[in-house]
Amino acid sequence: AMPVKELARIMVEQHISALPVLDEDDRLIGVVSEADVILKQGHQIPRPPRWWEPAVRRMVVRRAAGDTARELMSTRPVTVGPRASLAQAARLMSDHAVKRLPVLDDQGCLVGVISRGDLLKAFVRSDDDIRQDVLSEVFVPLLWADPTQIDVKVTDGIVDLGGSVDRRSTAEAAERLVRRIDGVVDVVSRLEFRVDDGGLGPRP
Repeated sequence: AMPVKELARIMVEQHISALPVLDEDDRLIGVVSEADVILKQGHQIPRPPRWWEPAVRRMVVRRAAGDTARELMSTRPVTVGPRASLAQAARLMSDHAVKRLPVLDDQGCLVGVISRGDLLKAFVRSDDDIRQDVLSEVFVPLLWADPTQIDVKVTDGIVDLGGSVDRRSTAEAAERLVRRIDGVVDVVSRLEFRVDDGGLGPRP
């Protein structure tokens, strides 16, 4: 029920471009953005939607007449879970052309918001941290590979994989998993394999 003027004040004072809208149980019901608030400026004289107007235009007119967060908000926000990787979050933002994602827990309650700026921070990770993750999160626990047989070099976020593994599928899985690590810019795989088991097939 927050009025438009209060929405605008919070966005300006907190230097944010959108606000999640919650119900009484802290469940997300929508998102109101700068663009939504600006609708009021562009339609200062309220009028009813006209039947011959396109559906999108009629929706804009109806929302512009609103005076509260519920009336202005977008009701189908794109969301992400707390265990999603930064790569998954980035893909959602790109696919849906949004600047931020509300983060919801299993009960649909808001636990945070991730923005484009948050995703950029991943690329500030040091090469040493990325290399450590490649070894400790991919080759040892997931692929059961002997780390002494793997040569991992990281330069400016680009991971170079050398050495040998048992199977072709392991080599292909290694490249795919490494690409998902936060901060990885690209992967150059020179991994050799001792058994050709046909690999993993086409990339998903």
